[in-house]
Amino acid sequence: KDTAMADSKLDDFIASAAAALKLPLEPEWQGAIKANLAVTLKHASLVAEFALPDEAEPAPIYKA
Repeated sequence: KDTAMADSKLDDFIASAAAALKLPLEPEWQGAIKANLAVTLKHASLVAEFALPDEAEPAPIYKA
């Protein structure tokens, strides 16, 4: 896996998302934003890779 390409794609995604949401993006925030996004994407990939049987039902929603 090409790390430089992945970093570039994360940088592009962060810049695009900030622009779309009209959020200020200070250059000194870039490293922390990228690190948090990388962790979030890693967790999401673990959830997406988890195979569920066809019979699986969603958990009920409890309200207080």
